[in-house]
Amino acid sequence: MAKPVDRPRRSAMYTPGANVRALEKGREVPADILILDLEDGVSPESKRSARENILRVLDEGGYGEREIGVRINGVDSEWYEEDVEAIAVSSANMIVFPKVEMVENIENLVNLMEKKNAPSEMGIWCMIETARGVLNANMIAAAHEKVEALLIGSADLTKDLRAQHLKNRMPLITSIQLCILAARANGLTILDSPFFDLTDDEGFLNSCRQGREMGFDGKTLLHPKTIDGANKIFGPSDEEIAWAGKIKAAHDAAVAEGKGVTLVDGQLIEALHVEEAQRLVRMAKLIKEMERKSD
Repeated sequence: MAKPVDRPRRSAMYTPGANVRALEKGREVPADILILDLEDGVSPESKRSARENILRVLDEGGYGEREIGVRINGVDSEWYEEDVEAIAVSSANMIVFPKVEMVENIENLVNLMEKKNAPSEMGIWCMIETARGVLNANMIAAAHEKVEALLIGSADLTKDLRAQHLKNRMPLITSIQLCILAARANGLTILDSPFFDLTDDEGFLNSCRQGREMGFDGKTLLHPKTIDGANKIFGPSDEEIAWAGKIKAAHDAAVAEGKGVTLVDGQLIEALHVEEAQRLVRMAKLIKEMERKSD
């Protein structure tokens, strides 16, 4: 069953749990989502103290309208169960689950969450980072009602495929499209992977444009300086909003005349275009409302 998203998810910034200053600065950044990280961004000797840091800042609050997720350690790690048990009773909106490969991974996580009486509204966001995960993406997306989103992990996926790390991501296109299909077929959000070269600003923006063109809702990020670019590209532009208004007005006029289709600037317009226009307008309103509450 489709799970309609009623909020923007343009930008999701990873914030290492071992970096107390970054956790606290996260209250000020304009990202739609913060992913407080216990996995790749934290060394083994810092795992437990990072978990304590995250629990403390979650308890303190102050993150406003942002969605807050915690990326736990993987199911095969020694920290997995302790991570789940701690985060399940926190104020996090979701658990970000790395390297999900099969439905059984989801079932295991859900069972642990239920044992700790996790809030019913706490979601699961699944990271697809391996060949097996890609091939099972549709089953993962449909595994449980708590599954809300898929996230692409391109670095690990490229390694698992023995592919080359290219900025145009051509070796990953098939894998990415399979994951987008799985997300859309199950009504989930899907977020693009990070862009790793923080010195290449234009390359980052090109990656965002490519991601939006392919159908991603937003992008995971590694540095605050990339947030504005992601928000701009994954949000409706002024031109798109103007186009959406023109589409709706033309369609309403056509319906009043008993017509099912009409032309706008030479383009044939039917119901599917109106639905997309309405989605853009709604997203623009949600973005403005979220920004207003954050001021």
